[in-house]
Amino acid sequence: MRKIGAVAFAALCAGCAGMMQPAGPGVVKITPLGSQDGEFCPLDRAMVFEDPDGTRILYDAGFTVRGADDPRLGKIDAVLLSHVHGDHLGPAHQASANAGTCAKPAFTVKDTPNSNTANIAAGKNAKILAGSDMHTFLAAKVKAAGGDPAQVQLVRFGALAKVGGVSVATVTATHTNGVDAAFLSKPLGDELHAQGLNADVGPPVGYVLRFSNGLVAYLSGDTGLTADQELVVRGYYHANLAVMNIGGSPFTTGPDESAYVIDDLVKPNAVIVSHANEVATQGGKVLPGTKTAAFMKEVHVPAYVPRSGVTMSFDGNAKCVTGC
Repeated sequence: MRKIGAVAFAALCAGCAGMMQPAGPGVVKITPLGSQDGEFCPLDRAMVFEDPDGTRILYDAGFTVRGADDPRLGKIDAVLLSHVHGDHLGPAHQASANAGTCAKPAFTVKDTPNSNTANIAAGKNAKILAGSDMHTFLAAKVKAAGGDPAQVQLVRFGALAKVGGVSVATVTATHTNGVDAAFLSKPLGDELHAQGLNADVGPPVGYVLRFSNGLVAYLSGDTGLTADQELVVRGYYHANLAVMNIGGSPFTTGPDESAYVIDDLVKPNAVIVSHANEVATQGGKVLPGTKTAAFMKEVHVPAYVPRSGVTMSFDGNAKCVTGC
């Protein structure tokens, strides 16, 4: 038993070392793609992560990426989707930049019964790295959008995928993952809607991304508190940057709970606010009395606001070099 334990420990440490290389040269560029330039608005979820080697990964396109032709996207090598709720999968998008207002963006281009996520992946010939049981659902959507179902790659909990110089793992998120009837073909969608049901595609996920400069980013998706944030995200992957949802009741953790995740569980060197479900900024400045302001005041590490179109650059130790 002692020998087996030693072998298992050695294997664990070997995998851990793969996510824990020392900080290297270059910076990771993170560009939020929200609904209004320079602001952080209620339905803003999407971000593009660019490795020093040029690998570009889109996270949770949702409503605010203007389809595959959005000029802000550029080259996309892989797409990540935390779960299939509409504000992440994308039933519609804006017809033009800044359509509508921050409080009420105009999402007039319909993407259902497909999705903005699948349409972007097909249009960019990009991989989708999908956890849980989302891969078969997304493969069918990519095929319907004119892409190759093989673009969708399964990455279940504990697995690891590589895209360029970036390692991608999925981690636990405590949330739900039901597909709204609008994304389903008839008559299935209509029947489920009539019964008050959604189609379930397994548990939602978060992601851990390790970049070639040593930065390790935890992307929370939509999550409540979970012990894995300490035991796995910090204890195994050693994430030093977090993108943390703070939207609060009734959907996910609010500012207080999210601050606890950052200060006591994950303990990164910096955090980017996400999924605030509010008009958080005006003129690019955080509005007083918002959940975003409360979280930034409470958390004990540098906290940054994802202003749409404003690129932030981080070194391997999660120090913001520019754009913050």
